[in-house]
Amino acid sequence: MARKTVIGKKGVRVKAAAKKKSTMKASGRAGAKAARKAEPPKSAKVRLPKGPIWQWSALETAAAIRAGAVSSVEVVEAHVARMRAVNPKLNAVVVDLSEEALEAAKAADKARAKGTEPGLLHGVPITIKENVDYDGRPNPNGVPAQMKIIAPSDAPVVRNLKKAGAIVIGLTNTPEFSFRGFTDNPLHGLTLNPWNPEITCGGSSGGAGAAVAAGIGTIAHGNDIGGSLRWPAHCNGVATIKPTQGRVPAYNESAAAERPMLAHLMSAQGPLARSVADVRLALEVMSQRDPRDPWWVPAPLIGPKPKGPVKVALAKLPDDMDVDPSVHAALRQAADHLERSGYRVSEVEVPDINGVWQTWCDIIVNEVVVLQEAAMLAVTSEDFHTAWNGIKVKANTLDLRGWMRATTARNTHIRAWQLFFEDYPVVLAPTTVKPTPGPREDTISPERTREIFWNDIRFISAINVLGLPSAVVPVALHDGRPIGVQLIAGRYREDLALDAASAIEKRAGTLVRQLWEQMS
Repeated sequence: MARKTVIGKKGVRVKAAAKKKSTMKASGRAGAKAARKAEPPKSAKVRLPKGPIWQWSALETAAAIRAGAVSSVEVVEAHVARMRAVNPKLNAVVVDLSEEALEAAKAADKARAKGTEPGLLHGVPITIKENVDYDGRPNPNGVPAQMKIIAPSDAPVVRNLKKAGAIVIGLTNTPEFSFRGFTDNPLHGLTLNPWNPEITCGGSSGGAGAAVAAGIGTIAHGNDIGGSLRWPAHCNGVATIKPTQGRVPAYNESAAAERPMLAHLMSAQGPLARSVADVRLALEVMSQRDPRDPWWVPAPLIGPKPKGPVKVALAKLPDDMDVDPSVHAALRQAADHLERSGYRVSEVEVPDINGVWQTWCDIIVNEVVVLQEAAMLAVTSEDFHTAWNGIKVKANTLDLRGWMRATTARNTHIRAWQLFFEDYPVVLAPTTVKPTPGPREDTISPERTREIFWNDIRFISAINVLGLPSAVVPVALHDGRPIGVQLIAGRYREDLALDAASAIEKRAGTLVRQLWEQMS
């Protein structure tokens, strides 16, 4: 059953369900009627959200613009002013698109004045990660040698966001080839965490996470092949969803060659935002069809509701993991929030997380070594070499037979998890099991990088090889550092992961307001 989000003038999300063909028309009429009810009378005074414009959610911003309570120009100007106030210290946005954003805002206001039906994100400021094609702009992916690669068109995710009316105010930083969990490169430099410059903002979507947490844009685009959405969300205290592979279309026309098969099957485009509701809204927009991606799947955003209370598996942590007490506390707190919201949480072993992680590591490393490594090492820094060697050190070197066995092992792992979801539709797991490290921790040595990926974020990277949807939501602060937890669900059940994340957020609150008070 698919669901379309309609934003009423008060910011009310009216969900019009579209069932089977026999009920589609009736359902559409019901949704339209509900949408009209959500809109206040023409004479009613629209209440603006509390706080400065840049603090409003994407839903609130879109609703205020739709109601005529604020113009797109006013909203974009507020976010540009915020960007200029905080970005010089953070270095999160590395390409300033404020001039063209203001022109787009003017055009959006003119379209609204003419009565044009606005998109879900009409006039809403966002950021895009600088590793996907943005028409007419370089796509260097953090590498100085690639500055001459000019995008001839927008990537599907950019196109979908623009079609929905979103306005891009800047491009965010990413490490070289987006292949590190820490956001630093010779082209733009280091991105800092707005909570604390002594800890990393994560990677590779670290610029995206730092920007949206600090109040630059309501939604940040990112992508994830080994944790690059979920790790920055954890580090910066924001929410995200790594969608199921095929949910959000992907393609870069500027690329010299197609991506290797398994890299494509393990990566995903997705949103970071300050609230789960905004993540859900952004996912709906991003996931629209684009014919350039042959792997795109027209799956419904809402699936069947599980019978009875939803059973959640609190993942038992492997005995060999060095786990900080703050992580145990955060997981227990999240489990308590879910229990109080009507979920049934049990601590159980999930299917072979160690074997799953090893399969991810073997596949990604061997594919890169064969097809990309020589070209990458020729144009990258020593920091990149150190970090890459740290990822490689845990991988098994595979011949063709070994490679084929690894790919078949992936199928076995996916099947085991799918069967597990029959009993436990949602898995509650850590993002990392250690406190957030320093901003260049992976450059200390290959051994330190290996420790981070194998011990600390094992539960993040492993999920990529499964292609499963996984949300991250902040739960608490420990020594001033945000701690998030991960909610994993079955294929194309982002709705279940986001529902659980929303239940946690409802009780834990959003952390960024504490950050804004700290930054003021």
